[in-house]
Amino acid sequence: MEQFLEKAAEMLDRKPPKPMKQLLDGLGYLDDIDHQLIKKAYVYASIAHGHQSRRTGEPYIHHPVAVARTLAELNLDKESIAAGLLHDVLEDTALSTDFIAKEFGKEILTLVDGVSKLDQIEYEESNQAQAENFRKMMLAMVKDIRVILIKLADRLHNIQTLHALERKKQFKIAKETLQIYAPIANRLGIYQMKTVLEREAFRYAYPWRHKILQKSLKRKIGNQKRTLGTIVGRISRNLKKSGLDVEIQSREKALFSIYNKMKNRKLSFDQVIDVYGLRVIVDQAEECYQVLGVVHQIYKPIAGKVKDYIAIPRINGYQSLHTSLLGPNGTPIEVQVRTKAMDKVAKTGI
Repeated sequence: MEQFLEKAAEMLDRKPPKPMKQLLDGLGYLDDIDHQLIKKAYVYASIAHGHQSRRTGEPYIHHPVAVARTLAELNLDKESIAAGLLHDVLEDTALSTDFIAKEFGKEILTLVDGVSKLDQIEYEESNQAQAENFRKMMLAMVKDIRVILIKLADRLHNIQTLHALERKKQFKIAKETLQIYAPIANRLGIYQMKTVLEREAFRYAYPWRHKILQKSLKRKIGNQKRTLGTIVGRISRNLKKSGLDVEIQSREKALFSIYNKMKNRKLSFDQVIDVYGLRVIVDQAEECYQVLGVVHQIYKPIAGKVKDYIAIPRINGYQSLHTSLLGPNGTPIEVQVRTKAMDKVAKTGI
């Protein structure tokens, strides 16, 4: 390993390459000493993966960097970021567990080894109950939740580059993502990751259904664009009159969520009422209820469609008020109201 260590020392003395710099730019919440550890992990991963390349044709190091950047978006600690960079070295390179432990410590080795062990579990497509058992087994296998987060970040980048694989592998990985990884992300409350995993996997697992739903959604949104603008404008004006300083975001329901609702409740596309909606972001929790009162004065709420996840949060910590309204011409629209802190938890979880 002398040559390896000499080469690593040389690389660490040079100007950081672009992928490393981009990663470090997103780690402002860590201090300079933490950055040194992450630089070291990048260099070791870069040398270890050497001339390996991915099916996309990119140098292999692009993958662990993408994983590390996802972990950085979750504001994870330096050990997690370093392990994200090193997560494939035990399986795909000559680096040993003893070497990783010596150079990075037992904590990072445990994370890297944990991800490698998860990679060795074979999943065969199965029914919902069996998929749930497999998810439970995965979660029970790991003693440190950071192992699962690294694995989720790994799967996220793999699903985003799935186009490079042959159709049979695309289908297998996409189905596995929908049945195992997206539900785990949802259970942990990482809604943003769950949404991307489902969005990317859906088009490979069910390409025809994805295409039909995408066309239907585009047509429906196009037909209702002016109506939606009217709704947003009216709600915005009335909230301002009430002295509420808010941010209003328009949102479309994700295609896979629409598909699931249609399948589980045996609905047609036109019967799914929350295809599009608004998200109102406020500063304080009490303002959420004030916003709810104002929107209910403007548009009639649909009976049984008001849900208070602030008073009674979901098991993954999600908090928000949900209500469904009848807008102009009977157009149904869902409104979610939450604070900035609740919005952050809803997107990044844990």
